[in-house]
Amino acid sequence: MSQALFYDILREGLRIAFVISIPILSVALIAGLVVGLFQALTSIQEMTLTFVPKLAAIVGVFWLTMGFMTETLVSFFQGTLVPTIVGIG
Repeated sequence: MSQALFYDILREGLRIAFVISIPILSVALIAGLVVGLFQALTSIQEMTLTFVPKLAAIVGVFWLTMGFMTETLVSFFQGTLVPTIVGIG
């Protein structure tokens, strides 16, 4: 395996990891901002108030995007990694 091929596969893997993580990270950011704004407006400083809604939002988005994540990873493995390991690609 050449260095160029290695770096191309590594770059593609990092790009896929970035694309897969965007929905979960963006929902966690939005939920954190909403809860923080709510806490600032109501002066409620409860620690579980920040944790539980964010966790629920992350789990919900993960459940909704699980099919997309699985299809993306499977296509990357079947199209790039497995043929490279076997020596076809």
